[in-house]
Amino acid sequence: MNGLLLVLNIETIINFFKQYKMNIYIGNLPFNLGEEDLKEIFEEYGEVASAKIISDKMTGRSKGFGFVEMEDDDSANNAIKELNNAEVGGRNIKVNESKPRENNFRGGGDRGGDRRGGGGGFQRRPRY
Repeated sequence: MNGLLLVLNIETIINFFKQYKMNIYIGNLPFNLGEEDLKEIFEEYGEVASAKIISDKMTGRSKGFGFVEMEDDDSANNAIKELNNAEVGGRNIKVNESKPRENNFRGGGDRGGDRRGGGGGFQRRPRY
C-alpha cells in the first residue's frame, strides 16, 4: 500500500511541474517579424506552447522583443544555446531564459521617500 502511495505522489509532483513551461526572452527582433514567424523559428527545437511579440499600445508597432514558452526544458535550453546571437532578418537576436520582473520602479507606482520634491540645482545665495 505504501509503495502505491509513493508512486501516486511522485506522479502528482511530476504533473505539477509539467504545467510550468520554460519562458524564453527574445530581444533585438526585426520589427517586421510576426508571432507565427517567431513560433516557427523555435519549433525547430521542440514543441512551442506560445509565442508573443510585445507591441506598443499606442501604435501597435513591435517593440523588438518577445517571449516564447516551450513545453520541455531540454528543448528550451537547446534553443537558447543555438539561437542566442543568431541572425534573424539581418539582426542578431538575444535569447535567454526569462526571469521574473524585478521591482525596478519603471512605469510609475509608489516610490516611497520624501515627497517634497527636489530643487532644480539652483540655491539662492544668502543676502548680506
